[in-house]
Amino acid sequence: MRTVYPVFRYPDARAAIDWLRAAFGFQVHAVHDAPDGTVAHAELVLDTGMIMLGQRSTSRPRPAEDDWAVYAAVDDVDTHCARARAAGAEIIREPADTDYGSRDYAARDLDGNVWSFGTYRP
Repeated sequence: MRTVYPVFRYPDARAAIDWLRAAFGFQVHAVHDAPDGTVAHAELVLDTGMIMLGQRSTSRPRPAEDDWAVYAAVDDVDTHCARARAAGAEIIREPADTDYGSRDYAARDLDGNVWSFGTYRP
């Protein structure tokens, strides 16, 4: 059962859905269109996690690398990072082992949001 759902707004939500699928391996759970044809609400899943997203009509500053990040657990960090890089993700921290037993990396999505992926599963 999922209980926490990070929510993102993108200037082109449909492009973001395609990119998140290609770069990070998300699967589409649901997409609901607004009357103007944009994405009013979408749900994407990765393993047992889910994010929600929709269209954003206003611009905003690019998040700083240390503002916050979404963390997602994956089984193979190096393969996941290679997939993200091939899809054009900006890798801001290369895969590395941590002192708490995880292997992690961090990347920006097409709108500048920071995502961290690792093997640590709390």
